[in-house]
Parts: sequence; C-alpha cells; structure tokens
Amino acid sequence: MSNEKVIKVALIGNPNTGKTSLFNQLTGLKQKVGNYPGITVEKKQGICKLDDSIKAEITDLPGTYSINPTSMDETIVLETLLDESGNSFPDVVVVIVDIENIKRNLLLFTQIKDLQI
Repeated sequence: MSNEKVIKVALIGNPNTGKTSLFNQLTGLKQKVGNYPGITVEKKQGICKLDDSIKAEITDLPGTYSINPTSMDETIVLETLLDESGNSFPDVVVVIVDIENIKRNLLLFTQIKDLQI
C-alpha cells in the first residue's frame, strides 16, 4: 500500500478515568462508555491518522488499579504490556488519570513507568 509508519499506542488507567471516551475521540469509533468498573473487559483497537505518513494504532485497555492482576481484565492489561512479540505491544503507553483520585492513579503510573516501555 504505502510506506505509512504505524505507532502502537496503549491507553491505560484506573476504571472510569475516561480511557474509552478518549479512545472514541481519537479513533472516531463508538465503544460503550459506562460509569462503573468492568465496562471494558477486553482490549479494543482503532486507528488515528496523524498525518499522511503516520498513523497511530490505539488500544483501549481495560481499567486496572495495578499491573499485579487479580482479574481477567487486569491479566489482559499485563499480557499486552509484557508480550514484546505480540501484535498489541505498544510503542507508547498513555496513562489516563483522574485528578480526583490522583494518589491511587499515580500508583499505576509508577508501575507502568517501571516497565520502561
């Protein structure tokens, strides 16, 4: 097709921080948004064209409080972030935070930062 560069971007954050709303804005898709934990239990993917030669493949990961999984959706997050050979392994991780719960949100941020993706 073309020599278009693809950047893989993962959106991660605690439940109900606006990840899916941002995903929908970036991709033009209409994934279900809810104000309760567990609404996104699988990763969703979409494309955001940045310019004529670059597009971003955006992955909306399920909400998680930690990268130490205690549920299936948290396991999906961890596997995506650790599987360097996987199709969804991100070039960039965007951590979405809720200012009202900044302390709890920053725990996840520090764990992601420690992964050095």
